[in-house]
Amino acid sequence: QDVKYKTQASKSLDSTVAELSSDRATTGSELSAVLEYYGKIKERCIAKPETYEVRKASREAEIEGLKKALATLNDETAFLQRKNRHHSMRGSVISAQ
Repeated sequence: QDVKYKTQASKSLDSTVAELSSDRATTGSELSAVLEYYGKIKERCIAKPETYEVRKASREAEIEGLKKALATLNDETAFLQRKNRHHSMRGSVISAQ
């Protein structure tokens, strides 16, 4: 009788192990799918820092543009100042009216 109950308990445990193994496999495949989806979302949504080279190139381009703008402003200012001033014989500046 004891052998009969132990055999029945063993079969019951084998059945439980099979169910749990199947559940584990299903959960593992679901986890893989979720992690794959998360990887795709992460690539699209999370901002990636720029490399040093990209930052350096954009900063140099910005500085070059600012230098050109400053040179243009200086040239225009000098042109306007030359246009509006007359020199007398003694070298003093007289504004044109």
